[in-house]
Amino acid sequence: MSIASSFLRWIGASALAFVFAGGAERSARLPPQAGFPVPGEFFAVGDRPAFLALSPKAPARQPRPWVLFAPSLPNSPNHHEEWLLRQFLDAGVSIAGIDVGESHGNPAGRAHYTALYRELTERRGMAPKAVLLGRSRGGLMTLCWAAENPEKVAAFAGIFPVCDLASWPGLSKAAPAYGMTPAGLEKNLATHNPIDRLAPLAAAKIPLFAIHGDADTLVPLAANSALVKSRYTALGGEMELIIAPGQGHTHWEGFFRCRELVDFVVRHARR
Repeated sequence: MSIASSFLRWIGASALAFVFAGGAERSARLPPQAGFPVPGEFFAVGDRPAFLALSPKAPARQPRPWVLFAPSLPNSPNHHEEWLLRQFLDAGVSIAGIDVGESHGNPAGRAHYTALYRELTERRGMAPKAVLLGRSRGGLMTLCWAAENPEKVAAFAGIFPVCDLASWPGLSKAAPAYGMTPAGLEKNLATHNPIDRLAPLAAAKIPLFAIHGDADTLVPLAANSALVKSRYTALGGEMELIIAPGQGHTHWEGFFRCRELVDFVVRHARR
């Protein structure tokens, strides 16, 4: 099934009516997503569904601090992140996201993040720098975008984030998203892989944070968050890593009620 047909099934054909004014494409409103954990607005950016949960305590004057959450829609974020998201909203920090599909951080997915960024900063009063929050594969998605857009990033936080394509999903599974063979992706891995593209983030002095379980077999700590910390520190960057003993790639409450993560995100979003 194509991306376009999947999108039509999700929102219904009638929601694809775009409004043009002065040559500028305006986002189309979409129906609310069932089970979304906080109040939010749903709209299309290009051909992708997106959301914005605007904090009721956001400053009256613009620009407003915000978090770019990934992966987003359908069914994410969900009730597991509700506490976390409400902490941000209560602190005056809004939350946004866009469905980039199973892009594995590819250039098409990055382009969708850029489109959302422009929508939010140029039309909706969001701050020119966002804090990126990636859960699992959302880390791969946002870190790939951040490497090419460090001037748009205030900080990155991850919950057992994927940081290495070779670790997850593996080159064979990731290659089709990049339009390459596994061998071709391996040859070009340094061009796309977050762990090989940390220098621009370190040069921009972007702080990183992650919480990751040491029993994670799906997205192993050593090949992902721990390796990022080692390489980032060597580049002169700052990263805080909380290791959760005995925890795997699960919905353990400690991942989603992490006060250190909340404080990190709020602090850097407000700067």
